[in-house]
Amino acid sequence: MPFFAPAKRLFTSLSEAEVLALAIGAEEEDGRIYRDIAHRLDASFPTSAKVFAAMAEEEEGHRRALLTLFRLKFGEHIPLVRREDIAGFTRPEPLWLAHELNPEALWTMAEQLEVQAGNFYTLAAQRSQDVAVRKLLGDLAAAERGHEKRANTLQYSLLTPDSKLAEQATARQQVVLQVVQPGLAGLIDGSVSTLAPLFAAAMATHDSHATLLVGLAASVGAGISMGLTEGLSDDGKISGRGSPWLRGTVCGVATMLGGLGHTLPYLLTDIWTATAVALGVVVIELAAIAYIRWHFMKSPLLPTLFQVVLGGALVVAVGLILGGS
Repeated sequence: MPFFAPAKRLFTSLSEAEVLALAIGAEEEDGRIYRDIAHRLDASFPTSAKVFAAMAEEEEGHRRALLTLFRLKFGEHIPLVRREDIAGFTRPEPLWLAHELNPEALWTMAEQLEVQAGNFYTLAAQRSQDVAVRKLLGDLAAAERGHEKRANTLQYSLLTPDSKLAEQATARQQVVLQVVQPGLAGLIDGSVSTLAPLFAAAMATHDSHATLLVGLAASVGAGISMGLTEGLSDDGKISGRGSPWLRGTVCGVATMLGGLGHTLPYLLTDIWTATAVALGVVVIELAAIAYIRWHFMKSPLLPTLFQVVLGGALVVAVGLILGGS
């Protein structure tokens, strides 16, 4: 993740017209996502498909209400304001495009979308100075909260063998958003990005101490960069991802640990023994990343394992080739 990410506008800098334009586009996109999911789930999971279709219709109703109010207040021209251009919004992983759909993962994604939408409308209503706009945004915030509760209820009563309470679903979701996601991002960056400089240094210097210093510098530096980037990227108020301090700390520490895992074997004085141990640690790290993505993010295990191992192997190879040249 780059430290200097592309500039995004702050939510507080948006005019009332831009807030409504942002909401119109978000409702249209979410409605299309739910409609696609419903279409693809219909054959195997008809109950879930019907609920997603109903949610899509409600999103379309929200869009129409927003459009009517926008035209009344600001005319026909709707400025292009997208969620990805505003700080604080997160984009869902496109699970609905996967070859095989995972209903539980789709419901988790829907929960996150509705939490984000509810937070957005609540904040937008609080800063609105227009009575009609404030009322509509407040009503939409309540509606999105209703979607979130329904998603929790259905996911844990219809899609799993044992019914769980909505409070448990919310608690698990917060752990995933605030700890697992930033921790996984850090672990991937720390485990993969430090491989090339570490093994390049080992092959170029044939000196365990020098290689250890390179690995320590790369790991700590990457940890600081990733921690700051994660913490500054999103204040958590709209996305529902919680404290930026917590996410930044988790991401930074995970990044540093990901790099230190295959760096510490170079405490051994023999360069070849240290490199062999480091390579073994890399295998364990990549397997752990694949497991976390499968267990928490519901990614298919074998494709995920293949992607992670292939990426790590390519980075190691680059380090070994460049270091030996």
